[in-house]
Amino acid sequence: MIDNYKHWHENLPFALLSYRTMIRTSTGATPYLLVYGTEAVLPMEVEIPSLRIIQEAELSDAKWIQSRYEQLMLIDENIMNAVCHGQLYQHRMAKSFNKKVRLRQFKPGQLVLKRIFPHQEEAKGKFAPNWHGPYVVYKVLTRGALILEEMDRKIWPKAINSDAIKKYYV
Repeated sequence: MIDNYKHWHENLPFALLSYRTMIRTSTGATPYLLVYGTEAVLPMEVEIPSLRIIQEAELSDAKWIQSRYEQLMLIDENIMNAVCHGQLYQHRMAKSFNKKVRLRQFKPGQLVLKRIFPHQEEAKGKFAPNWHGPYVVYKVLTRGALILEEMDRKIWPKAINSDAIKKYYV
């Protein structure tokens, strides 16, 4: 092991090998398996042959070609398993995130503040306020969209997402 930080490049191949051969939680497979369709042969397996290496070494050419063809056919199956595993992982992550989410219910006539986004012309810099208002909820549309009304009864022509709105407490 090299203790000097100036020789980090000598340990880089080992770090990349370990990164590429570790099973990922999101896919349930190693990146090497997804790219090449077979698990990586570790350097120690080359020096001290494992059962897998011994079995491949004793095959004839025709049998070796047949086994490679079967491995290629399994690549699609491995990719589909990784995709399914990824979808299940995303579902679990969304489910755990949604446990903490509180739904925002707005009613017509309620006072709210509107977020000022950086790309809007109202944004004046990093020390400017982040919220503008108060506004009155004029109409509640489906899927969390709102139509706002200014305090002087001027109705906004565009709907705004309720994610950019928060309740105003007097």
